[in-house]
Amino acid sequence: MGALNAMKDKLLNAARQWELLDENGHVPDTPSYTALLQHAADAQDLSRDVLRLTADFAGSPHDTTRAGSTVLKHLGTAATMSSHAAPHFTETAECAPRSANPTDRHYLANRMVIDHASARAFLRRTSESLRDGANELDDHLGFQRFLATLTRQEGPPAPPPPRPGGRHR
Repeated sequence: MGALNAMKDKLLNAARQWELLDENGHVPDTPSYTALLQHAADAQDLSRDVLRLTADFAGSPHDTTRAGSTVLKHLGTAATMSSHAAPHFTETAECAPRSANPTDRHYLANRMVIDHASARAFLRRTSESLRDGANELDDHLGFQRFLATLTRQEGPPAPPPPRPGGRHR
């Protein structure tokens, strides 16, 4: 569960921190191609980590429960979403305006904004799927702990008290 929450936080932080636009909300005249490619590489690493987390959970005993199946569904969605982020970050770098033609620069800048925003949205949706999976797992484990406390009661439950007056015909 801690791994799910840690991964969720990493993805959400990446989505928040990997900015393309400057403080005025504009695409920089010369965006850093290196930084844009680093976003893609880091997103690829995060995606690999989400996939490993999903595979590890699939091999755990929790996978056999109904709640475990639901968690695995959330993790599968997270793995899919995270795999879409890196290509969008790469396309952002690919569109970094290098042309002197103002029309081309404008078109490429718009494509960069769309691709970068899409990539960040995939990271946010990945984080949300991990959050949902962690919540489901937490609910399931909390219920299991509750059941365990019920079974630890001292001895069997007392039989119901006899009815007053016994049986009458």
